[in-house]
Amino acid sequence: MGGMLGRVLIRLGVVSEADLMPVLAQQLGVPLAKAEDYPQQPLEAPGLAPGFLRTHNVFPLWLREGGEVAQGAADNAAEAGALAVAMAVPQDEFVCKALHLATGLRIVPYLGLESDIERALDQAEAAAQQAEEASADDLLSGLDAADFVEHLKDLASEAPVIKLVNTIIGRVIDMRASDIHLEPFEDGLHVRYRVDGVIHVAEIIPQRLAPAVGSRVKLLAHLDIAERRLPQDGRIKTRVKGRELDLRVSTVPTVYGESIVMRVLDRASVRLNLDDMGFAPDTLARFNELLAKPHGIFLVTGPTGSGKTTTLYAGLAKLDADSQKIITVEDPVEYQLAGINQIQVHPQINLTFANALRAILRQDPDIIMIGEMRDGETAQIAVQSALTGHLVLSTLHTNTAPGAIVRMEDMGVERYLITSSVNGVLAQRLVRTLCPHCKQPHDLAPHVLEETGLARFLQPGQTLYRPVGCEHCRGSGYKGRTGIHELMVLDEVLRRAILDGKDAAELGSLAAQRGMLSLYEDGLRKAAAGVTSLEEVTRVTQDQSDA
Repeated sequence: MGGMLGRVLIRLGVVSEADLMPVLAQQLGVPLAKAEDYPQQPLEAPGLAPGFLRTHNVFPLWLREGGEVAQGAADNAAEAGALAVAMAVPQDEFVCKALHLATGLRIVPYLGLESDIERALDQAEAAAQQAEEASADDLLSGLDAADFVEHLKDLASEAPVIKLVNTIIGRVIDMRASDIHLEPFEDGLHVRYRVDGVIHVAEIIPQRLAPAVGSRVKLLAHLDIAERRLPQDGRIKTRVKGRELDLRVSTVPTVYGESIVMRVLDRASVRLNLDDMGFAPDTLARFNELLAKPHGIFLVTGPTGSGKTTTLYAGLAKLDADSQKIITVEDPVEYQLAGINQIQVHPQINLTFANALRAILRQDPDIIMIGEMRDGETAQIAVQSALTGHLVLSTLHTNTAPGAIVRMEDMGVERYLITSSVNGVLAQRLVRTLCPHCKQPHDLAPHVLEETGLARFLQPGQTLYRPVGCEHCRGSGYKGRTGIHELMVLDEVLRRAILDGKDAAELGSLAAQRGMLSLYEDGLRKAAAGVTSLEEVTRVTQDQSDA
């Protein structure tokens, strides 16, 4: 108790740490670790986990085995099989017991200054990282071109390379990254992460390490490490900080080597609940009505990485899989859903979207989800499925909801079939949400509010905010993302316009007259609510033309 009270006094500035620690050490009956007691080189003791030491503010001082002190200083009480550790709380019996069980050694606790312990831990961590990099450099030195490919597998299995790749992958949890990019250039292997839709540079790995790192990733993804001339796709299942991660791996050859991108599929971070995906109440209500229809096609459109598949998964999760037969056809199956039959396409063996759809129509499905409507054949089968009493959910790559209708025409689907089968189209984007810790009120001139359209959505008393940047958001001013949506529900007026051959712009104008908000307008609504910024909405929605 005295030790805890002493630390409170230190934090309050009543006494200094240096003045109080000798008194605390005497009170607790333990020796005081002085600056010179900390070893110059990190102590190598079996069973010591760096994460545990960091969490509990512990640092090993010396180790005595067989009558010899391995490193550091030892007092006269030391004996064989003893490990001395500096502890911020030396009376913590749990930590002492855990260290004893991990090392099999008698633990000699010292009272250490928190600042000394933290500095020693930082130095040890830096030294370990330097040693790993040096060891990896040594692995690749001396190899000539003829031996290089033969040694790739061995190099990828060496501890320093394994640790380096594990570190690269392990960062995705703390960074909330959606993609890892390993890009070879003349100066080395660039490691970049996509966070909230924006790519950030993390580090540059020496060029001589690039082949070993790439081979390690390819081994984990069960790819051919000897094949560096052709693109390859694979998948990695791993566990990072207690969370199961799936990584979708893609490799392509470039001038300086293979570029590797790993898409992070983190089941724990995916919100398969439509209520948590940024839908406005009126949009969500109409979306749920479309999901409740017994047959027809519902499309979600947007560019790659806009959350289309996640929205479809959330829609499927809302449906009753116990009373309905639900089958999906995907490339790849990103997340496994309980009670739903999911099919992975394999074009190599001719299991394409179209062939899979033909097969599952004989499986008596109620609801079919097609990962992507890629070609005219798939679109035609989807339309026929909808017309024969099935609810079909799928995605398209178009910029706007009306653009999906024109895209289906371009794929060879007749207009009368589109009007007979399509119930609605949802276009969506992901915008970064303002960091709650650092966002600041931001006033705009009245003419700017009018010109941008914000005046329409800004209610009296509402405040606009702008990004600033802090330690919580890594200086970006944003933390997390939410959706903005454009939902076009086909009614008789829109169906007649489609039959008349109206283009995407005309369909969009007509839908707006009937209550549809565009992506930009839904973004303005979120900016007015303080969820995101006007700049972010403009950045994400600057290209809304399907002309």
